[in-house]
Amino acid sequence: MGRQENPDVDIQSLSPQAWRLLRTAADYEQRAVEKELDNLMQAHVSMLENNNRSLSVDRLEQLFDLYTDELTGEQVRAIADNF
Repeated sequence: MGRQENPDVDIQSLSPQAWRLLRTAADYEQRAVEKELDNLMQAHVSMLENNNRSLSVDRLEQLFDLYTDELTGEQVRAIADNF
């Protein structure tokens, strides 16, 4: 699927809970994300999901693409809109 099908989602305004729900809905554990994306550590994902740190727009886009490749547009929209 990918970000191209979700252009109306403002990834910079997604809540920490939404990021966590996107990851778990896509069936990724934090350690698995670390293996999928170069130079992104599990700690970065944890800090994003706990609202302790933001990531660069590039990193947010990479995460969003990784997660949304596993989800439908409806799932992504529901998470983005409700959390």
